[in-house]
Amino acid sequence: MHHWIAQPDAAAALVARHAATRLIGLDTEFMRTDSFYPRLALVQVNLDGEIALLDPLGLSGLGALAPLLADPANTCVMHSASEDLEALADPVPAGVGRLFDTQIAAAMTGFGAGLSYQKLVAAIVGVDLPKAETRSDWLRRPLSAEQLDYAAQDVVHLAMLHAELDARLARLGRREWHAEDCQRLLHKARSRDGDTQPQRGFKSAAEWPPERQALLRRVLLWREATARRVDKPRPWLLDDMHIMDFVTKPPRDADELFQRAKGLRALRGAQRDELLTVLQEPLTPEEMDFAPIFPMPAPAQKRTIAAMKDAVVAIATDLEIPDGLLCARRHIEAFVFDRQWPEALEGWRKALLFETLSGKL
Repeated sequence: MHHWIAQPDAAAALVARHAATRLIGLDTEFMRTDSFYPRLALVQVNLDGEIALLDPLGLSGLGALAPLLADPANTCVMHSASEDLEALADPVPAGVGRLFDTQIAAAMTGFGAGLSYQKLVAAIVGVDLPKAETRSDWLRRPLSAEQLDYAAQDVVHLAMLHAELDARLARLGRREWHAEDCQRLLHKARSRDGDTQPQRGFKSAAEWPPERQALLRRVLLWREATARRVDKPRPWLLDDMHIMDFVTKPPRDADELFQRAKGLRALRGAQRDELLTVLQEPLTPEEMDFAPIFPMPAPAQKRTIAAMKDAVVAIATDLEIPDGLLCARRHIEAFVFDRQWPEALEGWRKALLFETLSGKL
């Protein structure tokens, strides 16, 4: 049984009924087919067993629920929360007060990496959930009975998952690990910053001269800022293939850019003018101070990376957690090339890995 809430007074009454609630099962449905930002279409909550489906379109936000979610005294139980937190950025700009991510908890307690909500519910609760509405149009109104039932199921079992997974974390002494990783997700959602060194994801440009790598970074930063401003998907504005083409051989004028940019449906006249300037203006000394793209590792570096990876796998196996949860390969490579401990490996990971991995440099 669930309630549809589309009026502010109904949202206020829901919150009033559960003023003492400290554990909130939370999920969202959103659409992101033609926009940079996710478009929040539905928010599902489980408050002491009462399931409510809130319509952010009718409420113009979440009404009285938003402060409840943002209260640090309350724990929001979510599964694989990163995109949901992004979808909630407008109605809950500070982010939820406290997060318990059941997917992270599952990975830390022996269930494996990246487990879906359906599989986790089946494993812990013994219930098989439907998947039919996964790719539904959640912005349409009215939503179908099947959509509403599917959405409600996404929060029905969260309290039970929390109880079981939290107990397992406590037995294993990993509550602090989990809290730290959840806090990382919240911090990322609150900061809303893009990658300041996006060129490092373009390994094929590793042998480019510094000036060209700096220009690649400038174009990528422009694409990120512009996609956010016009609220369009990055590839609609400028896909990776066009970026590599333009940086390798910048267009001479607006006409050439127009001809070479055909097919980019969000790159309109104003954006083309901006892009031409971005491609043609001289680089500043500040722009030349950037993180170079990691080249292909030399033989000695390959051996070091392999030895570190083997050490990570051994430690993860001993802890019975996925090695990717403990340390991704890209962080090993960053440590080998930069000789600086990656920020992503601070906290509980550093306590487990620093001495071992440092000894292999």
